Amino acid sequence: MTIVFAGGGTGGHLFPGLAIAEALQSKVPAARISFAGSRDKIEATVVPRHGYEFDPVWISGFRRRLSLSTFVFPLKVAVSLWQARGIIRRRRPDVVVGTGGYVSGPVVYMAARMGVPTLIQEQNEYPGVTTRLLAKRADEVHITFEETRAHIADARVVHVTGNPVRSSLRRLPTANARRVWGLDPDRPVLFVFGGSLGASSINTAVGGMLRSLDEQGVQVLWQTGARDAQAARDAAAGSAHVVVREFIHEMDAAYSAATLVLCRAGATSLAELTVLGLPSVLVPYPHAAADHQRRNARALENAGAARVVEDGQARTLGAVVLELLRDQDALRRMSEAAARLGRPDAASCIADAVIRLAGTKTGRR
Repeated sequence: MTIVFAGGGTGGHLFPGLAIAEALQSKVPAARISFAGSRDKIEATVVPRHGYEFDPVWISGFRRRLSLSTFVFPLKVAVSLWQARGIIRRRRPDVVVGTGGYVSGPVVYMAARMGVPTLIQEQNEYPGVTTRLLAKRADEVHITFEETRAHIADARVVHVTGNPVRSSLRRLPTANARRVWGLDPDRPVLFVFGGSLGASSINTAVGGMLRSLDEQGVQVLWQTGARDAQAARDAAAGSAHVVVREFIHEMDAAYSAATLVLCRAGATSLAELTVLGLPSVLVPYPHAAADHQRRNARALENAGAARVVEDGQARTLGAVVLELLRDQDALRRMSEAAARLGRPDAASCIADAVIRLAGTKTGRR
């Protein structure tokens, strides 16, 4: 069995694909799995680390603001379709899986045109434009939220299976996880990240609250993204209780070290928080398509699993974080509420769908 995954641009689109691939490999150890993505995005470095082959595709999102990239975009579309056709002819996949982001567009589209079964996995409540367009051609569309069904043209191909989380993402003993980062195993930890690319508003707020956190005995594990890394290192200089990383690959050790998580509200991050049962403070990205991060965050807050702070109110994060860290009962209730929302079987269910679709390939061409 040969499966090609296409998706990326951000961890939110990449990691669900890796989770499905991992589940698929456990069910069919001989499966040949590869990924297609952008050469200059997160998938180009993360995919090889997971042992999968990687095929670059030259494509980007369409910018509505007039610029040089606006004129180059039609050329990128033509080249990416040609590259996608080459990938499919060379790999000869039994199924192509798209996990969102603009890079999934040419690969899933060309696969459908060439008679290869296709499956799309959508993470957010409001699907992106790539998913909405491709859903008309896909054999199956797997969504996270029941509300997403209303935005898919053909409801017959829709399945609500949740957002896949890697099985390797598991809770480690807290003390051991804190030692991984050189932190005191007996002091609380605030784990901060703004998605795979970082979030400046969160980073700025955290830099301003480091002294207060330290005075309260709180340690900080801080994934900043490349852009704000140096400023964060400068803010944390001299402190033995703050660990700064541009990017964290060992997310299981990071989550396991956390007493409380402070992050954006991307669908994949929230799926990981709920599967692991972690309390969180969520700062939705204010420019997300169709405001889907705010919808996701409010869903967790309404379930009692999180507190939401708007991006424009990031200066209040210090007070909210310290209030929660002083209230162990509140943290326990939030943790229990988060765990009730988790869908740890999502990756396995979608892997089963991929295997089923692979069996339909014969006779399509």
